[in-house]
Amino acid sequence: MSRLSPQTLVIDAEAEIARITSAMRNQLRTDLKRRGLVLGLSGGIDSSLCAALAVKAVGTERVFGIFMPENDSDPESLELGRQIASTFGFTAEVEDIGPALAAMGCYSRRDTFIRTLVPEFGEGWGCKVVIADPLSGGGIAISSLVVQSPTGETQKIRLTAEAYQGIIAATNMKQRTRKQMEYYHADRLNYAVIGTPNRLEYDQGFFVKNGDGAADLKPIAHLYKSQVYQLAAHMGVPEAICRRPPTTDTWSMAQSQEEFYFALPYDRMDLCLYGLNNSLPREEVAEAAGLTPEQVDAVWADIARKRVATRYLSLPPLLVE
Repeated sequence: MSRLSPQTLVIDAEAEIARITSAMRNQLRTDLKRRGLVLGLSGGIDSSLCAALAVKAVGTERVFGIFMPENDSDPESLELGRQIASTFGFTAEVEDIGPALAAMGCYSRRDTFIRTLVPEFGEGWGCKVVIADPLSGGGIAISSLVVQSPTGETQKIRLTAEAYQGIIAATNMKQRTRKQMEYYHADRLNYAVIGTPNRLEYDQGFFVKNGDGAADLKPIAHLYKSQVYQLAAHMGVPEAICRRPPTTDTWSMAQSQEEFYFALPYDRMDLCLYGLNNSLPREEVAEAAGLTPEQVDAVWADIARKRVATRYLSLPPLLVE
């Protein structure tokens, strides 16, 4: 048996694409009984691959894409999303959710909690939430708020539990509003909604309950992130998207996924998760991921904590009978 390496996660792209698209067609016809597929397009690799798979599964005429920018969105996301629709030839529309979010108080509620820590925060400021490095030896990853003034000065402030929960609660309105729009179009067209989490996100609860976690089918939830990139390149997803680092595109300041949630960049997280899932020796995982065995222990502990903490996100509504 060969030792763990990035090559371990390489799969037969043609065979896997055929398996996924066959499952999508069968689910649509037998379980969901819907005519086509709807998905939100973020300009990221996951939704781009899902769009390519949807077209291959049911054809361009039965796929509908939605671009849903809001006040904090990176304009590049819309541009890249449009490239996907153009590349694979399906219909897509822009639904600007910024006005709806403003009307619900998404931005004002978030800013109110931020001002409990930074009273001067207001118009023209940027913000994001980051976590402490789980590999630093500090144990539980503590969240901090980073703000940037209109003149460019930045501050990093440790978040209180109340401020953190309030900021995240307000920000989660974005994902839930997007999902509401997806289901509007799905109901209008008698289509099913695609969810786009990859295995790393699905396993670690990197989604919003009844937001981006809501879907009728999740065709890539079994794929490690590096496998998502492999299939996307094989299917002809534009190079600009394949080169783009994974981002949250949720905050007004640029933010990587590892800043907000994951302990490591996706390629090394994949190896650590694969090693844990397959009970490989920590020394073997450490060598493959370029870490020390102690760092692998820390990543595995972080994975275990997130699995416990986010189990609620995957639970269906609980019934008495």
